[in-house]
Amino acid sequence: MTALEYHEATKHHFHRFARSAGHLDWATQPDPFRRYGGAPLIALPRDALTVDVPYRALYDGSAPVRTITDATVAEFLRCSLGLSAWKQHRTSRWALRVNPSSGNLHPTEAYLIRNGRVSHYAPREHALEERCVFADEAPAAFGDGQPGFLVALTSIHWREAWKYGERAFRYCQHDAGHAIAALRFSAAMLGWRVSLLPWSDAEIAAALGLDRDEDFAGAEREEPECIAVVTPRALESRIEPDAAAIVSAARAARWSGHANKLSPSRVEWPIIDDVAQATRRVDRRQVDAAPRSVRLQPDPPPRGVRLQPDPPGARQIILQRRSAVAFDARSTLPRDTFLSMLARTQPAAPPWDAIDWPPHVHLLLFVHRVEGLTPGVYACLRDPAVLNEWRDAMRAEFLWEPVNDSNESNDPNGLYLLLPFDVTWVANRVSCDQDIAADGFFSLGMIARLESSIRDREWFYRRLFWESGIIGQTLYLEAEAAGARSTGIGCFYDDPVHEAAGLSGMEWQSLYHFSMGVPIEDDRLTTEPGYEWEREESGTSGTSGKVEEVEK
Repeated sequence: MTALEYHEATKHHFHRFARSAGHLDWATQPDPFRRYGGAPLIALPRDALTVDVPYRALYDGSAPVRTITDATVAEFLRCSLGLSAWKQHRTSRWALRVNPSSGNLHPTEAYLIRNGRVSHYAPREHALEERCVFADEAPAAFGDGQPGFLVALTSIHWREAWKYGERAFRYCQHDAGHAIAALRFSAAMLGWRVSLLPWSDAEIAAALGLDRDEDFAGAEREEPECIAVVTPRALESRIEPDAAAIVSAARAARWSGHANKLSPSRVEWPIIDDVAQATRRVDRRQVDAAPRSVRLQPDPPPRGVRLQPDPPGARQIILQRRSAVAFDARSTLPRDTFLSMLARTQPAAPPWDAIDWPPHVHLLLFVHRVEGLTPGVYACLRDPAVLNEWRDAMRAEFLWEPVNDSNESNDPNGLYLLLPFDVTWVANRVSCDQDIAADGFFSLGMIARLESSIRDREWFYRRLFWESGIIGQTLYLEAEAAGARSTGIGCFYDDPVHEAAGLSGMEWQSLYHFSMGVPIEDDRLTTEPGYEWEREESGTSGTSGKVEEVEK
């Protein structure tokens, strides 16, 4: 099965949904925490090192560069992949994480390669499980003593397939994109940068020990997604660790630990196995795009960005991020704030410097309650070169009226009004009839160039979803900074979305939906900090909260 065949087979339609179990088998709900029994567990420092970093530093490179130490690496992990809170309703208690996930199921696992060790991050304990130590004669990952380390992400497909069936592979890739952005934002607070490396999936699997059958006997396997190098921003050149040398060292090392079994039994979804195999990167020589030029100075903020007065600090915004489950259907968003949010999605600053490909995903917006903007359908182009192509591909009646930053400016910003009318019903209908798509300030569909992008490189299919997840994570933080909240929507009727825009064929496909507004509080829930020591420091014993990460 090819990626295009998988994508077509897993679409939702008005008359039927993509195949799933059709019910939740609570007896087989996967454990949200992977552990490696028998591997040494090394507690990480708990110091909150970035509390004074302003929100703008996530984008403009103004945070001071921190030395890479055990303490700063711990802060990097805590603010990207750690627990953000615990929720409780009656006897049910569950954890939330900094990186969001469909259904709060968290298929994404993370690993570090640092100081000659391969370690798995255990977010519940905020600790590293040491899987192997390279031999003394093994080559260093970075050569010449240059500072840095590697961070890698994997997916456990069963965690999502338990609830979502065949469509789960899509959601795993969304979550990987969210995690990439979470890593990049956390690195920005420390004055670091994150760059994905063009390793093959087999190289990632070997370096992390994912191909060691004996360590996963009876346990759910992990699929390699990506590996990135993390370095101080001030380095004068990009470091390219030697994949072959690291793989050789990993194969020669002595490994510890066996993966825990997450469910007593599971349902097999062969279509997921097939698309995973079809989209593995097998040749690292085929790069994502032209090499990125080295940036010796911090990037300026994207044009048009206007921060809100005195937003909370970056760390607070990152840790307080939640997914809304309902909006009040009446609050409005200032026009300038809306345009600032869209500017953050443009590829001019972090988190976009973490990836090596130009924009393949653009936004089809349903604007409901933005002050100074006519309600209606809008297009936001993240690459102006696609303007004529989208005009030709979409409905002839679309206006394509530019929306400028202000009445005094005629500079284009990629935003165009297509149709001016109330689209709340349309947004609700195409997003699986969910009110949350109509009750906020706006909702949107992320429309990706699909068919031609993956024709000669099926592995790029995953990266289209990663790009969508990066957009989503950016909007999550922008919502928090504006005093609002947002949510990712994985459930939408694929082809009706395309038909609404006038799109046909497989060249342009909607991959992910998103909505933002003022949330309705759920006072039935209590909220506690992600870690016990944080509760002791804050004196929190339980506060009102919101339902988190329910499937959309």
